[in-house]
Amino acid sequence: MVAAGNRKRLTALVCGAVFVLAGCDSSTEGTAAPQVPAGPALAAEVPAGFDPCTDIPQGVLDSEGLRNKVPDKSEKSSGAKWVGCLWGQPDGYSASIRTTNLTLELVRSKNFSDATEFTAGGRPALSTRQLEQRPDESCHVNVEMEGGTLEFGLTNPPSGDKTGHLDTCELARSLAQKVAPSIPAGV
Repeated sequence: MVAAGNRKRLTALVCGAVFVLAGCDSSTEGTAAPQVPAGPALAAEVPAGFDPCTDIPQGVLDSEGLRNKVPDKSEKSSGAKWVGCLWGQPDGYSASIRTTNLTLELVRSKNFSDATEFTAGGRPALSTRQLEQRPDESCHVNVEMEGGTLEFGLTNPPSGDKTGHLDTCELARSLAQKVAPSIPAGV
């Protein structure tokens, strides 16, 4: 029993030393500076309580001309996750609407181009242009939820007769304004 107790103390000391060393930057001679965290932490899962594939009112989808719902789920090695659906608008934009464990703070910290803060359904929201290759054709909106955001990803090619001449971020913010009131309070 004494040996087991000593083993537990030694394990605790070793683990403590690892955490202390991991939190220090050894590149500066003579001093140990704390390591700055990489950024806001990700929740383990996407927010619960709102399913974009089933909880968006059909009237909203109809008003936007969004059809042909396709489930969309992805995960990156970083732990970022998205769960939702994709829709298309004939001769217009396509939209992915997915819950994600990316918080508004985390998206804000990436300093994406053309970041615009606004409110959607009484919730803080942010629109950004994340694709450098075609910034005018793509826009993302993240609407705050508990443990992440509801993310709208719009692709609006100039060849689309209905919407190709319209600002993609204005379209994305408008769509977010229509959908966000459907998110239940406390979610």
